[in-house]
Parts: sequence; structure tokens; C-alpha cells
Amino acid sequence: MTGKSILRDVAQAAGVSLRTASRVLNDDPNVAEATRDRVQSVMRDLSYSPDLMARSLRAGKDATIGLVVESVADPFFSALIAAVELAASQTANSVFIASTLGDPERERHLVGQMLQRRISGLLLAPTADDHSWLQALISTTPVVLVDRPAPGLDADLVAIDDRAAIAVAVNHLTARGHRRIAYIGDHPNVLTSRERLAGFQETMAAHGLSSAPELVHANCPDPQSAAEATRALLSEHNPTAIISAATRCSLGVVPVLHATRRTEVALVGFGDFAMADTLQPGITVLDHPAGSIGTAAVERLTARLGDPSLPLVSTRIPVALIERGSGELTA
Repeated sequence: MTGKSILRDVAQAAGVSLRTASRVLNDDPNVAEATRDRVQSVMRDLSYSPDLMARSLRAGKDATIGLVVESVADPFFSALIAAVELAASQTANSVFIASTLGDPERERHLVGQMLQRRISGLLLAPTADDHSWLQALISTTPVVLVDRPAPGLDADLVAIDDRAAIAVAVNHLTARGHRRIAYIGDHPNVLTSRERLAGFQETMAAHGLSSAPELVHANCPDPQSAAEATRALLSEHNPTAIISAATRCSLGVVPVLHATRRTEVALVGFGDFAMADTLQPGITVLDHPAGSIGTAAVERLTARLGDPSLPLVSTRIPVALIERGSGELTA
């Protein structure tokens, strides 16, 4: 057979009706397993790919998932995007991606644009603003929140437990004798950053330790500000350990520790990054699993599209501590 196969070719080769082949294509659960296997085998043999535009016209929705994140340049969101694109491709969906840059008005505009394109569903890493404006839209366009909940919006959520993750870092350092632990993180108006800061303060207090204001720099949204905070800490307050509460912060902290030859200061970073395992010492990190979060978010959105009546769930992805040396230095 020459040229691109159409669904009628698949049906004929599999010995089924066009309607049955269409039901297999659309994952109808009422198709017999043997029939489904036979049709799918023929699809593979004929290298059949569905006409996404035609499917969209029939369904009244685009075969596209919307993904709105804070910044495509952020290492965490970059990895999450890659995972979402891979998972979506396995369900014959494309992904339309946009960045809010942390701006609530920009987020509203972007979400509005996506809804006008008739996306099938939306994955959203929300800004810190109230999201009650989005609640009425969930009945027609399913939304799954990624990485953080949205104030005023009841929706499925796939994220980690930020407080518990930071507690792991504090416990790891205190177990190695550290008492003067500094904290560098993003602004607390970002929900995940607020939770991480609270987790740091609570766990320090549980160990009878002070999270003194001079050791806390919760105002570092980028590597440059994190580098400045690190220099100030080293020159003025002499911590024995630092917790970097975001990958972009770590990208500022690590170069300063090496440039000033202060790698005896223990470090635990939130989120892995390129070459963290090749430095001397290797950087101990809390593995913020962007890939697992992205994959689970697509799976939840796919389930929600298949059955809009499903109850809302919050899925918490585990965070693991990867010990590489920097966080094992003793006080």
C-alpha cells in the first residue's frame, strides 16, 4: 500500500467495521480486548497516524493540552515541560506552552488565549493571585494544577510536600552537627517558597535552633540575587551550612562557594541541576522530580478528560535526598 493510510484501510486490514476501528482509536472501553489488540497491531503495521484536525472538529476541541508555567527558562519547569510533551505525545496530543513570568494579569491573558483555541485541557502552575475566576471554566475545560495549589480554585493537584522536603534537608544537616544553618530562597509570595520557608523555620525550631533573620534570605528569585546573598552570609554571618531552596538559587550559591574557596560550608540544594554530581564536593540535593510531576499531571488530566465526574485528588510525588558530599560536611 502506498501513500498515507487512512482509518478505512486499518478497518479493512483488521477485518472490522470502520465504526469499530474508530472506537479503538478513541479508547472506547467497550471494545473487546482481542479486537482492540488486532486493530492496534494493524495500525502499527500500516504506520497509521490519526488526523488530529479531523478529530478536533468532530470533538469540538483541539487535540492540544495547554501548559502554563512560571518560566520556560527555569530548570525545574524546563524539565517538567519535557516530561509533559513526552507523556502527551503518547496520547496523540500536542502541547501549547506559555510562561506567566509570575504576573497574574499575564496568566489570565494566556489562559484566555488558550481557551479561545479550544484546548482539550489545561495544566497550570499558578501565580500567587486569587484564581476563583477560573473555577467556572473547569466544567468545560478540565484543569490540573502542577507544583502548587491555586488560591480560590478547586482542582486536581500534582505536587510535592514542600514543607516536608525542606524538613529532610534540615534534619540531614543537624544530624551532622550543624547548628548555624542559613536559608536562601525565593520570595514568600510564591506559595511553594512560602511553604519551604515555613518548613525550614518549623524544623529548626523543632531542633531547638534559631532561624535568625540575618541567616534567612527569602528574597532571591534568580541566581544573581542568590549569589549576592551568599557573599553577604559568608562575609558577615559565617554559617556552617546553607539550604538553597530553589534550583535557580543554587546556580548562584555554588559559584560563590567555589570562587571564595568556602566549599567547607555544607550545602543542600532544592532541585538537581546539570553537573551537580561532577563538582568537588558533589552537590547534595533534594530531587524535585519535575519529570514525575509532569507525567503524573498528564495522566490525571487524561483521566479527567475521560471521566469529568471523577472526584478531585491531590497527588503528592515523593522527594528523595541525593547525598553527594556537600551536605555531608561536618560543622
